[in-house]
Amino acid sequence: MPVGVPKVPYLVPDDDDASWLDLYNRLYQERLLFLGVEINSETANQLAGLMIYLSIEDPTREIFMFINSPGGDIISGLGLYDTMHFVGAEVNTVAFGLVASMASVILVGGEITKRLAFPHARVLMHQPASSFLDAKTGEGMLDAFELMKIRDNIIDIYTRRTNKPSWQIDYDLERDRLMSAEEAKDYGIVDMVAEGG
Repeated sequence: MPVGVPKVPYLVPDDDDASWLDLYNRLYQERLLFLGVEINSETANQLAGLMIYLSIEDPTREIFMFINSPGGDIISGLGLYDTMHFVGAEVNTVAFGLVASMASVILVGGEITKRLAFPHARVLMHQPASSFLDAKTGEGMLDAFELMKIRDNIIDIYTRRTNKPSWQIDYDLERDRLMSAEEAKDYGIVDMVAEGG
């Protein structure tokens, strides 16, 4: 039986009675964001809106994004990546569970020196894929050209954020590359692995 989102008490300043908020809204107030589902336009819009709001509220306080996601839509993911670099507040990324595909691009996009993986996290990187195959032949060619441009953008992001040469990123994207937390650190996707057991 599903539990749903738990509610937690929150005491508003100058108020005698606590209000009950759902857990995620309470954590958002502490600048802790969660990407725990497939990336789509709705997810990206919500997280981008929260980052912008929190950055307007206080651009000097860090934001932490916890990621456990199978990846998802490339364009929405790149929009989220761009927002992380647009806002004034530093966005630190934390990998837990599986961080795959487009979610690994979000992970590597965190503030350099402040990208963390929990010890049992797994990171999967691979080349972008498309569901454009249902298109007509001419449209398919245009879509393939666009996908190659996006692939080049992804290679550029990994190259700049990991300090690996672009030829190596290009080679590594050819097949699924599944990494442990330590391997992701050695690769440059995260900067540290949390201690724990």
